[in-house]
Amino acid sequence: MGSSRAVVLVHDRDRALGYRNIGTLGPELRSRGYELDVHSFDYGLGEVPPALDDAAMLVVMGSPDAAYDETPWIAAESAYLQTAIEMDVPILGVCFGGQLLARVLGGTVTESQFPEHGLIEIATSRPELIGPGPWMEYHGDTFVAPESATVIARNDAGQQAFVQGRHLGLQFHPEIDVDVFESWAVAWVRDGVEQDQDMVDVIRKDLTANEVELRVRCSALLDAWISGH
Repeated sequence: MGSSRAVVLVHDRDRALGYRNIGTLGPELRSRGYELDVHSFDYGLGEVPPALDDAAMLVVMGSPDAAYDETPWIAAESAYLQTAIEMDVPILGVCFGGQLLARVLGGTVTESQFPEHGLIEIATSRPELIGPGPWMEYHGDTFVAPESATVIARNDAGQQAFVQGRHLGLQFHPEIDVDVFESWAVAWVRDGVEQDQDMVDVIRKDLTANEVELRVRCSALLDAWISGH
């Protein structure tokens, strides 16, 4: 029987917010029998990260920081992803996580000319893995997957998903629910990050109306990714 341990990397200086940011991926993984081993290179740079030799997967969540920043914790996390790749541990990268995965695999991450915020449709060539959505977007940066990867979703703003071997990089947030979005809002206030309040209110309303359907989409994506390992 394979491992049932899922290593999850979160990014927020507040440990409680970091755990909330796992969103619906947490209960979805647990319902499939996985034990979550959560770590943060951001607030836990001095801590020993989880071992990867018996990990079933590595899930890398979003972050307010940029994947191209040259900071000690991003360098350490990038090395950790490289180790996972060398050990053939499947990686699921979400937003920042997808950007960092693209960068570690040899792609690029830059500031986007078309930032995306809210529930947005995408075009996909692998509908059995990623449906057309809409999916939650909240990012100012964008990735270009390496030539060795296959881009499987995109829209006018840029690439939205890619696969390379057992790894899946996403630009969007399949884990989103109202609580995840509220945890972001708490962090924006804490850090003094100005947001368009009208836009925030619209997104909050849309998420409330679509929360059940978004959870179903997340569940289907997770099942398809795991079954493809």
